[in-house]
Amino acid sequence: MTTTTIATTQKNPRCQTTFKWSIAFTTMLAATAAMAQSWPDKPVHLIVAFPPGGIVDTVARQLQPKLQSALGQPVIVENRAGAGGTVGAAEVARATPDGYKLLMVFDSYATYSLTYPKLTFNPTKDLTPVTQIARNPLILVVNPQVKANNVKDLVALSKADPKALNYASVGAGSSNHLTAELFKSVSGMQAMHVPYKGGGPAMQDLLGGQVQMMFLSAVLAQPHVQGGKLRAVAQTGVQRVSAFASVPTVAESGYPGFDVNSWVGLLAPAATPKLVVERLHKEIRAIVQDPAFSVRLQEQGLSGIGNTPEQFAKALEAENKQWTQLVRERQLSMD
Repeated sequence: MTTTTIATTQKNPRCQTTFKWSIAFTTMLAATAAMAQSWPDKPVHLIVAFPPGGIVDTVARQLQPKLQSALGQPVIVENRAGAGGTVGAAEVARATPDGYKLLMVFDSYATYSLTYPKLTFNPTKDLTPVTQIARNPLILVVNPQVKANNVKDLVALSKADPKALNYASVGAGSSNHLTAELFKSVSGMQAMHVPYKGGGPAMQDLLGGQVQMMFLSAVLAQPHVQGGKLRAVAQTGVQRVSAFASVPTVAESGYPGFDVNSWVGLLAPAATPKLVVERLHKEIRAIVQDPAFSVRLQEQGLSGIGNTPEQFAKALEAENKQWTQLVRERQLSMD
């Protein structure tokens, strides 16, 4: 039987081609497995898709020394800001899927398909989730000139004068834009959206009183609230974070079920070997579960996650569905 099979293969060009492809595919799989098992053997680059100083950059630089120690190779943080994070994301999407160039993003990644219809990459197909690293609620802050100390006051103020409040965002489709619209939807609050090209200009006008309110990540809100330059009215998670222990949640303020969190996550180019993705998840999960690292996150209003690639993928899908529905229902402009 063996002799007959070989002879048939030799005489049939189609069988020969199939046989060669089979060998090539097996060789490729073996090479991929060998590469994954030896990974990493050179520096790993963390591409932060935003400018220095923001929440993604902050988490990346806190993670960097721990991950470097765990992997036994240098981990280099590189900022690739632009177009709401899509410049850095596109770079990693085009990178060789070998685990040496990775992407750090935050929650706006889930809405790229809504916000940027002309993307040069597919967020679902060209990048693969590794893990969500940390989450933090958004903090609803107001300029101190606003005569509202809580959500009830703020909603009443807006209903008494629908033109009294403007809210800032870092751009259409951003988490602070969509969270504000969700809050308006459930509370009936009136407020005009003022989109900015980045957090710096938005923060400048918020502090100066040109806009009255904004949903900020806890990390960014904390120093301004502590310094008395902004007033914290509510936080968007289900549970209060220790950094804002005295600030009630939106759910506690009369809107049960309201639960929105900002997050920072890690992705890799699609087709990155599964062993590499699993190793990254394992090491990062161990880091975020380390008590000292966990305390450091909590001091900034963050909490560690470290979920699996599969759980991260499901979370992205759920968020995209939620925000897509909101955009359609409220007919929001993404321009």
